Amino acid sequence: MTSRSVDDHAREVQRLLEPALAPVTEGVAVTRALGRVLAADVRSPLDLPVFPNSQMDGFAVAAESVRAVPVTLPVTATVAAGDAGPRRIEPGTAVRIMTGAPVPAGADCVVPVEDTDAGAAEVTVRVSRRQGEYVRDRGSDVHSGDLLLAAGTELTARHLAMFAAVGTVEIPVRRRPQFAVITTGAELISAGRPLGPGQIYDSNSIALSASLAANGVDVVSVDRSTDDPERFREILYRATASADAVITSGGVSMGEFEVVREVLTPLGGWFGHVGMQPGGPQGLAAVDGVPVLNFPGNPVSTLVSFEVFARPVLRRAAGLAPVIADRLPLAAALTSAAGKRQFLRGRRTSAGVTLESGPGSHLVAALARADVLVDVPEDVTAMEAGDKVRVWLL
Repeated sequence: MTSRSVDDHAREVQRLLEPALAPVTEGVAVTRALGRVLAADVRSPLDLPVFPNSQMDGFAVAAESVRAVPVTLPVTATVAAGDAGPRRIEPGTAVRIMTGAPVPAGADCVVPVEDTDAGAAEVTVRVSRRQGEYVRDRGSDVHSGDLLLAAGTELTARHLAMFAAVGTVEIPVRRRPQFAVITTGAELISAGRPLGPGQIYDSNSIALSASLAANGVDVVSVDRSTDDPERFREILYRATASADAVITSGGVSMGEFEVVREVLTPLGGWFGHVGMQPGGPQGLAAVDGVPVLNFPGNPVSTLVSFEVFARPVLRRAAGLAPVIADRLPLAAALTSAAGKRQFLRGRRTSAGVTLESGPGSHLVAALARADVLVDVPEDVTAMEAGDKVRVWLL
């Protein structure tokens, strides 16, 4: 079996995936754009606010009319939000106005209702106001043609609210990579069914689908294969026909019933050992030009493989910010196997990084409690409490 370092295998994954995941722009409705990444700058099609409007419930007046107070003015109209209202008011008069309603020409300020006697036919103003007070001017938020958001922005609820406010229906975004997931193993069954002898629940399909979705990928299919080569081949070709790339779990080691290695090796696939723990057995292939990443089947190995090899490439392809490594102190001493780069599961605490259980590739609950991967280099066999160690946020 051939061997590679973690960094060498990461470069091979990148070389295989990146051509298939070249950026593509598509238009999506604002209502469906949450979490997407803008593919181009977007500018405002109009001024916002689109007309001068009232910041308060009160009375629209000319500031000159309320310079000397108290003063009583005739109320000539009422304007609610959504009303056209009078086009203009005469000097020395007032218009009752509600928050958000258009301020008529001739009025240049709003007197809040609490600064008046709230009269009906006429109103007594007790507090003078200056020109512009409690009026939201046209374009005071953004002008037509102004940049709203730059390309590369990951869209949140506040961004969508802004697009809706300026009347945008569709925006240009990066197309999400389309992936298929295949888990393998005769022992796997779906949750909700009783376990038979030698059976386990399939967690990898859930883990990989969720990991892909969390990193800007659309999962177009999820299938499970037995250890029968013909069955796996059928599922694989169906997946490559509909996806930009495929991720499989299981069937990559050197034992018997390794269905992924058996089917893909004759097609030019590479299968070997990467100097890491967990996740040592790995594979890479292309089927009809579609990249296929082959991860080991143990649940922790599958997830660690995704974090180390797939996540960086996928986030770049989706236009998402990279996950940056940090260096944090250890809360307690650790030991590590010589010659293998360890990815231990850890949790950040006030005392430093605490390891969660041991290095075993079956410890799914320990991984669930972790919030970082502790990256111990292959030439390090021991570290003391307080030593700084590189960690990757999960």
